[in-house]
Amino acid sequence: MNVDRMVLALAGCFILVSVALSQFHHVYWLWFTAFVGANLFQAAFTGFCPLAIILKKVGIKAGCAFS
Repeated sequence: MNVDRMVLALAGCFILVSVALSQFHHVYWLWFTAFVGANLFQAAFTGFCPLAIILKKVGIKAGCAFS
């Protein structure tokens, strides 16, 4: 799995978990969902993704989107 797919997988997981937490714990967890979505949106235009940088430093193979 490369960095691109890992970013998408982790972002999807974060969104699903935060939506579940907003239903079972507190509605303020939706702010985390908004943060993840906004970060994905800006990364689509700028190519800057903090998670991709972290994953590259950990040693995950780079993909074409965040190279």
